[in-house]
Amino acid sequence: MSQKLTARAFFFNAKTDYLPYYKNFTLKVEEDATAKELLGLIEAQNSDFSYPKQKLIMKINGLVVEAKEKVATIVERLGTELTIEPVNSYRSNNGLKINDDDFMQSYALLEPYATESDLKYYKTLYALHYASETSLFDREYIGDAILVLAHKMISEGNEHKEAILDAITSAHSGLLDCEYENNLFNAQSYDAAITALKDMAKKDENEHPSLLDMMKNRFCKEKEEKVVSKAKRTIKNIEDLERKHIAYYAGLKNENENVISQIILDMETKEVSITRKNKLSGVSIFEDNKTLALKKAGTTMLEAYDTGAEVLVVENEACYEMFENNFAQIEKVVGRKMIGLEIISADDFVAQASTVEV
Repeated sequence: MSQKLTARAFFFNAKTDYLPYYKNFTLKVEEDATAKELLGLIEAQNSDFSYPKQKLIMKINGLVVEAKEKVATIVERLGTELTIEPVNSYRSNNGLKINDDDFMQSYALLEPYATESDLKYYKTLYALHYASETSLFDREYIGDAILVLAHKMISEGNEHKEAILDAITSAHSGLLDCEYENNLFNAQSYDAAITALKDMAKKDENEHPSLLDMMKNRFCKEKEEKVVSKAKRTIKNIEDLERKHIAYYAGLKNENENVISQIILDMETKEVSITRKNKLSGVSIFEDNKTLALKKAGTTMLEAYDTGAEVLVVENEACYEMFENNFAQIEKVVGRKMIGLEIISADDFVAQASTVEV
């Protein structure tokens, strides 16, 4: 039994093209076909479509998919309209073929402390490396895969623990820039491993303070800590809320998503959909890399703004406060003004919506 699909495929040849472009294809795919065979059908219709025959991975609707994945499984999860791209369009040199030198460049950070077994394991994380969310915001990011390898090496008792932690934290964009998200189509979550590494790195930092910190502790009297009660946040109201286009940022998936959408529907106004609805936006890395955190927040806010939203409802309170309190700085980081975009917490939105008469 065959299935009809619509594929929007990525094209780019570094030798002939200035910019990438996309072409649409209508395909009939057999039920047991793989992702690799799907690419073959596109190539049969257009010989300019290019993909690697080895180490084949691709991005489909934003998720990294391996060659052997069944199309039926992909369709079941992502639907019949598929956007097919290289795992890193910036590194594309011909269609889905990429320059993957960065994969082993990251391994070089830990190579002095690694065994043949470690290298073998690292090579199994090829897809994970290119599924790294942080790479979308910093091209020099070392990748999630090397962090997972570092955790494995330390967990197995590698005697070079401190050197390993130093290697992955002292890189231009390393461990402390990672706000892990599972962007693989099929994968176990490595969130616990990344969190454990960060805890180790920060504990090590506290146990081995810098000379400056030691001087401060030696010659400066510490002020007594004062317990300051956090002032209760003022409830925000938005004028003419029921007449405005509203986008909803949920962060990680939560049970309130359908509730907010239903409230917007009941208000008889328009909900603006954003692709970053369930992505992270920098809260967990704010203290370690404020600029990167604001860049991530700005990407979410700009998408809402550019798709016509006048109000952005933010589910998570910490996210709301970061968006609201750093609005001007976020505009500066992303280089855009978002005039007219108002931010409101989900709690305040629900409270105000309950008073709206339609």
